[in-house]
Amino acid sequence: MATGIEAMVDLRRMTAEDLAAAHDLSHEQKWPHRIEDWEMLFQLGFGYVAERDGPNHQREVVGTAMAWLYGDDAATLGMVIVSPKAQGLGIGRRLMDAVLHDLGDRTVMLNATEEGAPLYRKLGFEPVGPVFQHQGAAFAVPMAELIPDERVRPLGSKDMDVLRDLARQATGMNRDALLDALVPGAQGVVLTRSNEPVGFALFRRFGRGYVVGPTIAPDTGGAKALISHWLGSNSGMFCRLDVPEESGLGGWLDELGLPCVGRVMRMVRGKPIDANAPVKTFSLTTQALG
Repeated sequence: MATGIEAMVDLRRMTAEDLAAAHDLSHEQKWPHRIEDWEMLFQLGFGYVAERDGPNHQREVVGTAMAWLYGDDAATLGMVIVSPKAQGLGIGRRLMDAVLHDLGDRTVMLNATEEGAPLYRKLGFEPVGPVFQHQGAAFAVPMAELIPDERVRPLGSKDMDVLRDLARQATGMNRDALLDALVPGAQGVVLTRSNEPVGFALFRRFGRGYVVGPTIAPDTGGAKALISHWLGSNSGMFCRLDVPEESGLGGWLDELGLPCVGRVMRMVRGKPIDANAPVKTFSLTTQALG
């Protein structure tokens, strides 16, 4: 049972009115999220906030945690933040317990900072592999080397079923609602081989500039063709990609002028999701959404 000053911190469900305070917390951590990014995350998922009495007895938000459901069996968890002025009170653990309680028996995935990993291990999360954050604006991209019968074309209005299917194959999860929310505010391209769609990549506003993700492709060559399209046509713009280690893209992005600036650890709680498919994810939507 919480005692003393810890008991003065209350947890409750996040509401839209909390987003400005949540944005302030992420800014305090030097995270790049805009208020628009928080709004999208809230529309797609749910969360909890921790609050306590602040100056003049006004309630202030000092912590957040959120989750996003993918079908009945899986979820991602993220945006776990505790203000520096409220750390050491067990708030992060309480927020995690609240979200995990609501997620029940689902398999839960998150991307952990070095600081957060010890708590997540205590809660049953196991490391899977690192994800590297690459970003920059001063990059140069050569023409993509396409194989015979390979093409990168604009995303069409009739491609949504294809995108949903490719995302399910790559992740083993139902990501339909996420794609339905992302695509209207994004630009997209589709990779085809012999006129059959085999991959795609979205390009959209996020944080300080733009993000390339998700990128789903059958192999590294296909992923490079998709990513090269967006980087090559947006040279000088600040772009970010979050790539799993097994993508094999890290060294290539470094050479292009998008250096690695950070690393998180993918962790899973529960039964691993089986995504044994002919396509896989080469860059994430965001670290929170996976």
